[in-house]
Amino acid sequence: MSQGVVVLTGGTSGIGRIAATELADAGWTVAVVGRDRSAGESLAGEPSTAPGTIRFHRADLATQARVRSLADELRDAYHGIDALVHNAGLSGSDRVETADGIERTFAVNYLAPYLLTHELLDTVRASAPARIVTTGSELHRRATLDFENLQFETDYDALQAYARSKLALVAFTLELAARLPADSGVTANSFHPGFVQSTGLFRDASRRTRLLVRLAGLVPGVGTTPQAGADRLVRLVTDPTFGDRTGVYVAGDGIEEPADEAADPARRERLWERSAALVGVDPAWP
Repeated sequence: MSQGVVVLTGGTSGIGRIAATELADAGWTVAVVGRDRSAGESLAGEPSTAPGTIRFHRADLATQARVRSLADELRDAYHGIDALVHNAGLSGSDRVETADGIERTFAVNYLAPYLLTHELLDTVRASAPARIVTTGSELHRRATLDFENLQFETDYDALQAYARSKLALVAFTLELAARLPADSGVTANSFHPGFVQSTGLFRDASRRTRLLVRLAGLVPGVGTTPQAGADRLVRLVTDPTFGDRTGVYVAGDGIEEPADEAADPARRERLWERSAALVGVDPAWP
């Protein structure tokens, strides 16, 4: 039986691809968003007896125009969205700006989820009970929100840029949960998938960054498999616990306190307003 519609960005590889298959097996219609057409079409076209289906939507989330057009595409394709999962992410070795003039890691890992949530929130709310899930990282604890150098205009460091994008994402998720009315029927939670060794997330990162992540993955209790990371994602979409619990950060099998900067309401509000300005929306949403 159909379980509803899940929009899953970053679903063509790594934990996203595994999660997409598991959700389809459980009866969900999974709208997978990714850049790689061949990977997406092969995933959607795999022979399956699953009660659910996987549909592929090609999009480069680095550009705000494409995020907006993707939202239009998804609204046209589905009657509702029962879960919106922001899982896409990247890490590059050099500072690169998008067509919008935004540092690429910050644009893809953080601003795209912020904007896509803004564009789809009415659809998600109309589908309530519904969930918004973001893939964070324990690396968010290494970061700070330097509003005077938010996009590393100076002193760029690839690992710090990635960590900051994840700090921003965790902070955004907490702020979204706080802003949504208690009776909205929508929960917003983030999770740490573990330091998954065999994904392509850091394929474009510097050798130093790849080495640091690999070393972190070797620490007992820290490294994990793609399957375990995918299971954590699926849990936040399907576990009844997270149908009622909102504004939490999940690491491993339990709820943990996020970094102080992510939990600070004043810092979250300042980030929210800066983000609204960067993507050209009214900061008063939702």
